[in-house]
Amino acid sequence: MNGNNYMKLQFSSRSENESFARVAVASFVSQLDPTIDELTDIKTVVSEAVTNSIIHGYEGKTDGLVTISSRIEEDRIYITIEDEGKGIEDLELARQPLYTSKPELERSGMGFTIMENFMDAIEITTKPGQGTKIAMMKRIKSKQALYN
Repeated sequence: MNGNNYMKLQFSSRSENESFARVAVASFVSQLDPTIDELTDIKTVVSEAVTNSIIHGYEGKTDGLVTISSRIEEDRIYITIEDEGKGIEDLELARQPLYTSKPELERSGMGFTIMENFMDAIEITTKPGQGTKIAMMKRIKSKQALYN
């Protein structure tokens, strides 16, 4: 393998598609032979980001689209999750641990905190009324020796 690969998928903003997204990205990254912990981290952040798009971005409307693109470059996985939902009014507030805009849904408010702790890099771009894009990167340690 030359170390570079790419995939993109798009699906309806339906809560049942969260598990599909998690499994699809996990299958894609498996070519890097991640540890169980690395794979669990990736599945968790994909789940958090997709769930945020569905619940917060589209507020449960099933006619929106969530787009995931992933690329592998040497020992790194890059994952981008985008929606065209309502966007985030106050990103700094949304990034605070335990903050949730939907307490009635018993949300923990830890989504961004989990993403930041489980990935090596994260960038969030959002515009109210236009959607949110979360770009993340994780270095797969099992492959580091091959590229150092």
